[in-house]
Amino acid sequence: MIEYRNLRVALLGAGSVGAQVADQLLTHRDELAARIGAGIELVGVAVRDVDAPRDTVFPRELLTTDAESLILGSDIVVELMGGLEPARTLILQALNSGADVITANKALLATHGPELFEVAEQVGAQLYYEAAVGGAIPIIRPLRDSLAGDRVERILGIVNGTTNFSLDLMDTRGETMEHALAIATELGYAEADPTADIGGYDAAQKAGILASLAFHTLVPADAVYREGITEVTLEQVVAARKAGYVVKLLAICERLTDPVTGIEGVSARVHPALIPDTHPLAAVHGANNAVFVEAEAAGPLMFYGAGAGGIQTASAVLGDVVSAARRHVVGGPGVAESTHADLPVLPMTAVTTRYQITLVVVDEPGVLAGIAALFQNHGVSVETVQQSVASRDAAGQPEASDAATLVIGTHAASEADLAATVAALTTSSVVHSVTSVLRVEGL
Repeated sequence: MIEYRNLRVALLGAGSVGAQVADQLLTHRDELAARIGAGIELVGVAVRDVDAPRDTVFPRELLTTDAESLILGSDIVVELMGGLEPARTLILQALNSGADVITANKALLATHGPELFEVAEQVGAQLYYEAAVGGAIPIIRPLRDSLAGDRVERILGIVNGTTNFSLDLMDTRGETMEHALAIATELGYAEADPTADIGGYDAAQKAGILASLAFHTLVPADAVYREGITEVTLEQVVAARKAGYVVKLLAICERLTDPVTGIEGVSARVHPALIPDTHPLAAVHGANNAVFVEAEAAGPLMFYGAGAGGIQTASAVLGDVVSAARRHVVGGPGVAESTHADLPVLPMTAVTTRYQITLVVVDEPGVLAGIAALFQNHGVSVETVQQSVASRDAAGQPEASDAATLVIGTHAASEADLAATVAALTTSSVVHSVTSVLRVEGL
């Protein structure tokens, strides 16, 4: 048997994930070589400043600020810098040099993915990105390869650890959103500026990636409907638990038919939602992630595990390194991304979902019938109604002597009709206020 030459690996970025990848490549070099069928050599780590203090000690000779020269001498380039630039430019340089590229950069893929995949296909290289969604959870390869012959109908995903950790603390310990975020920041789950997480931006980028893979259709990040968790209150979480639900920030990708045009398309959205406490996603606690896939032939599938963390994410990166290295040993061009379906991305108004709406209303005869008629006028069917006295103020007194609280659950209806119903409720003379509106998923 002819021995294959050593494969040269360049690493761009030496943060928490990059440091773990470098350590694993150096520590398990011989074991990885046995799996690959060729030796693997970390030839350098590109950083901004070789003298900057680091938690991990790198061999001095591996560090360099010359990323371009490092790329040109490598077979496999691992990009863990984050951000759009210079990551995009360096990845394009690597692909054009014939190297395979591995990245965990979901923002880059969500913004420039089509360009990068097109270049990879033109030059016969491969772009791997298992770590871009779900950290250690293997979800990219199952969608791209294992389920490529199936028809994925829907994906429900908890894909952001910061928001899941915060909502879980609110649910299990009764913490306020502010205190839960403070704990998440202290433990390193949230950044000093958590906007990308709690605003739903991070999850929306991942939703675009998942939808593009699942439906073989380009779904850019700006086509993903997005709501964060900034408006979720402890009162909503507590009420949800009493009603048999859990509040989660969900990334939802699904095939659907536009109720107006009849056109089949796809939808990708991110927003807080109620899910039944019996649903598998309700049991995802802490900073863990999970992706629930509904496929026509395979049925329901659940992928669960650590959604972040240096060593956990490094596991997914190293899996891609081994795959890329094996491709070099076996030979052949890279496998192109599948976007043949080219389905239209439908707007949020085309989505069919359910609402749970909490109202403070005038407490007098005929109000409930009038509100039910308002729902009916907008084509929305009421499924459940719970009535209680109005909420109380700090002194324990009802906020309005003539008020009652209604919690109304709807049957499935179009988002357009549901939104129109809520708008009508806000202007109704018998409604003091609409205090909560949450979508219900997973039924």
